[in-house]
Amino acid sequence: MHISELDTPVAVVDLDRVHANIERLQVYLDRHGIHNRPHIKTHKIPEIAHMQLAAGAVGITCQKLDEAEAMAGAGIQEIFLPYNILGERKLERLMLLSRRANLSVTADSEVVVRGLSAAASREGATLPVLVEFDSGTHRCGVVSPQQAADLARLIARAPGLRFGGLMTYPCTELTDPFVRETRALLRADGLALEVVSGGGTPKMWEAHTHAEVTEHRAGTYVYGDRFMLAAGAVQPEHCALSVITTVVSRPTRDRAILDGGSKTFSSDTLGLEGFGLILEYPRARLSTLSEEHGTVDLSDSPEQPEIGERVTVIPNHCCVVSNLFNQVIGVRNGAVEVTWPVAARGGVR
Repeated sequence: MHISELDTPVAVVDLDRVHANIERLQVYLDRHGIHNRPHIKTHKIPEIAHMQLAAGAVGITCQKLDEAEAMAGAGIQEIFLPYNILGERKLERLMLLSRRANLSVTADSEVVVRGLSAAASREGATLPVLVEFDSGTHRCGVVSPQQAADLARLIARAPGLRFGGLMTYPCTELTDPFVRETRALLRADGLALEVVSGGGTPKMWEAHTHAEVTEHRAGTYVYGDRFMLAAGAVQPEHCALSVITTVVSRPTRDRAILDGGSKTFSSDTLGLEGFGLILEYPRARLSTLSEEHGTVDLSDSPEQPEIGERVTVIPNHCCVVSNLFNQVIGVRNGAVEVTWPVAARGGVR
């Protein structure tokens, strides 16, 4: 089947670009002695995760247990869950998953550590736990090296747990000083920082400038999107995922309507104007979304699409778009080569 025969809206990935993106980051991290632990929340597809591992990744990163369960079910053994896991049901699931895969997790509070310890002790397991610290995003994470050291000592003493190091997102100018000070505080305790896990696609080519970081977690690099173009992390020729849509209406000269709306592209703008880049009409603007309609402002576009014409959109945020589709179509040179179910789609628990 040719790509032009696919019904729209449809999420398509260029297989050559996916392979090249995987290889490009792996070569860079290998060259600088940094372990690669890609984040699968971008694609949620076990087949792509296996490609990343085959290229040299030491394991994968999953944000939620649902994702980790899907990946373990596909035979992936090395899984990092950098998320506070709370509640008996989730802890039971974590321990069941630990029977099938080598897991490591994070914590940023005594509450999380106590829960992990109780669950691992009941299971008779030893669970590596990294301390998450805040490097400037003001999301999760302890906020001082002293807090990090105190939590590390608690993990080291807790039954069923092993202190595994530090984790943060993203890497910033605060990362290395925080790590160095924490290491100094732990030196008398004999606690080493086995892993210092950093992450993020926007600054992935600067990973080597963080001397304390031992592994890097990037997700969006595998596909690329409009936000990563704006950040300078990828170039247009690296964008592997696009959404093909059809012009279903032209109510006025300056307005076109696509058959993809918020259920196709999501409402993420990430500070950008509009909701995606239309490759065939780069001066057109995907200006507003309703559930099933995308409104395109053509007032600044010298070329005008016709009703029935198919257009290709690079979304603002490919991770969210992946989670909106049941399947992704892999193409090479315009020919459909593979259909991948998005196995962890909707995996938010």
